[in-house]
Amino acid sequence: MSIHLAERLRVAADGHRANTVSAAASANAAADLRLNLAELLGLHRESSGAVLLMLLAVVCAVPLPGTGTAMSLGIWALAWAWARGQDSWPLPARLGQMTLNERWTGRCLHGLAWMYERGNRWLRPRWALCSHDSTRVWWGVWIALMGVVIFLPLPLGNVLPSLSLILLSLGWMFRDGVALLLSTAAGVAAVAYVVSLWQLVTQALGQAWAWLPV
Repeated sequence: MSIHLAERLRVAADGHRANTVSAAASANAAADLRLNLAELLGLHRESSGAVLLMLLAVVCAVPLPGTGTAMSLGIWALAWAWARGQDSWPLPARLGQMTLNERWTGRCLHGLAWMYERGNRWLRPRWALCSHDSTRVWWGVWIALMGVVIFLPLPLGNVLPSLSLILLSLGWMFRDGVALLLSTAAGVAAVAYVVSLWQLVTQALGQAWAWLPV
């Protein structure tokens, strides 16, 4: 991936920060500092599946009510397109209109810039088998599984699957098999978290039932 993308997002992030400071006292100006998903995608100037997956995963990590549920629907659709070998996938209009507030717009811009900067520094083509086209179906299934975990209303349940999808996106962009394997590790940890939490809830309900007079 070209370093120009990271520079473009860094400029947008720094510009957002400067505008936030200068417009702090104006409610109308503050509203203009909010971006929706379509505008964030427009900063990338492309709509490849990996870029879209990165964007959806970053927004999933935003602790806003309903974000994970809405993004998981887009992730499932993208997983289907990914498994079918489609390299580009247009962002649905309704999903693209989802707008982040001013605070999280700035954080997403800075977070994306930071990830692309580190990606350009640390990632490189290696372990080509992990990113071979023949593995697209399996990665599509993996994306769908992470979408299921994100969909579940669990405390901090979006963090690990979002990290897994971010690593998958970067790994596919740079054809870096190490990043893809790290994506798998983060996803396995996400599934283990779900299973562990389910067991704790089941045990707690069992103990509560035992104390009930029947």
